[in-house]
Amino acid sequence: MPALHAWLPLLALADAPAAALGPIHFGHWAAFAAFVVVMLTLDLTVFHRKAHEPSLRESAFWTCFWSALALSFNGLVWWWLGKNAAVEFLTGYLVEWSLSMDNVFVFAVVFGYFKVPLKYQYRVLFWGILGAVIMRLAFVLLGTELIERFQWVMPLFGAFLIYTGIKLSFGDEEVDPGDNFLLKLVRRVIPVTNHQDGDRFFVREAGKLVATPLFLVLLVVESTDVLFAVDSVPAILGVVNQHAEYFRFIVFTSNVFAILGLRALYFLLAGVMDLFRFLNYGLSAVLVFVGAKMIAEWARHQSWLADRWGWDAHGEGHLVPPWLSLLIVVGLIGTSVAASLAFPGKHGGHGEELAGKGQGPDDGGDHA
Repeated sequence: MPALHAWLPLLALADAPAAALGPIHFGHWAAFAAFVVVMLTLDLTVFHRKAHEPSLRESAFWTCFWSALALSFNGLVWWWLGKNAAVEFLTGYLVEWSLSMDNVFVFAVVFGYFKVPLKYQYRVLFWGILGAVIMRLAFVLLGTELIERFQWVMPLFGAFLIYTGIKLSFGDEEVDPGDNFLLKLVRRVIPVTNHQDGDRFFVREAGKLVATPLFLVLLVVESTDVLFAVDSVPAILGVVNQHAEYFRFIVFTSNVFAILGLRALYFLLAGVMDLFRFLNYGLSAVLVFVGAKMIAEWARHQSWLADRWGWDAHGEGHLVPPWLSLLIVVGLIGTSVAASLAFPGKHGGHGEELAGKGQGPDDGGDHA
């Protein structure tokens, strides 16, 4: 079943002319899809076949494993597509990986709200990640198509990223999983039992198939990832050369590798997220930088602006070189993390949410 869902969206690329894809053709997309399916299958059936509470050491190991896998693929990209493609892949990967920190906090809140035991959280995140990969593919294909067909979309994406970055810097919104629209809708349509039944999403009660609270958690995780994709996909579009033959492929693969390591990152960091109290400022600066870069790249190729201000609208190369974008992203995130560790504030941690002991819905409430 996972293989079917992963391959179906890729069939849309089969009709694309080979010239449009340059060195990237359908076979490369299919091979990458097969690789993702194999890794996810091994993860579920071999590496984490039995539900258990992952230790800090185990989470650190898997975080390093997925990161090493991404860096190995980055080396392959360098050999195959060249230095610029490799630097853009690494920049996109780091941007998505950094933005995933917000997912970690939200996941902790969601699991705490629904009182999901630690040993069952990995299975929810597995299926959540699978859905995220499919949705990101749709977002990437849509976003790249819009940029290639309508150049005016670039400054719109850039302005949106700047707005999101400023909002992230000054906003401090509380996350309320119970206020999720999809969750409210499903509770009205699908019968839901009031009690957990291990790691199962559906059970039979009185001969009827009903959903468990764990299924509701999965829906909330999936819906929140859609919201995160609205920020992260445009951010990666802004650091990869839209005129390059590898544009779509690098955007998608860098995104997916960051998502694949999200589960291990969650179990590694969810309990200590409060330590990184300045991280939101670093993420905000990254979004503002990428948004400004997108607007500047678009403006550079507008003849009416070039005639007014005296530059060449048909100039080749990057306004901001890929290596410089990478250094800026690393510098902004690294500075925010270093500042957080150097000037720790008062924090209570999210350990309770991670263990599923946070404030949740009333046990006696109606979940149907």
